[in-house]
Amino acid sequence: MASIGKSIQIKGDLTGEEDLQVDGLVEGRIDLPKNQLLVGSEGTVKADLQAKTIIVVGHVTGNVKASECINIEDTGVVDGDVEAPRLVIQEGAVLNGSVAMVNETKPKSAPLTAKLPDMEVAPPLSAKNN
Repeated sequence: MASIGKSIQIKGDLTGEEDLQVDGLVEGRIDLPKNQLLVGSEGTVKADLQAKTIIVVGHVTGNVKASECINIEDTGVVDGDVEAPRLVIQEGAVLNGSVAMVNETKPKSAPLTAKLPDMEVAPPLSAKNN
């Protein structure tokens, strides 16, 4: 697993094909479509994130998209929209944004429709006054 230490600051886009742990500051975009991204407890990320699996223990400001799972630990903070087929939010975690639970690998099925048989509708009951 590659690591960005807590004293490292990066401004720009990061891409790669290995797992990454961020404990420093990253501003830009992180794209790891086949790998895991871990934002450690010392990590501050101001970027849109995309990875197979994303674990947030530190602070993320930006949209977070994972093809498998997003896990926001109890100390994690996400200020942005999240999108993944699975989302785990630990008690104490903070999420300020919208959630989209999508599964891109599963084919979308057609909506279910059914034709109801023709029915006769009885007239409404009238109240009888005695």
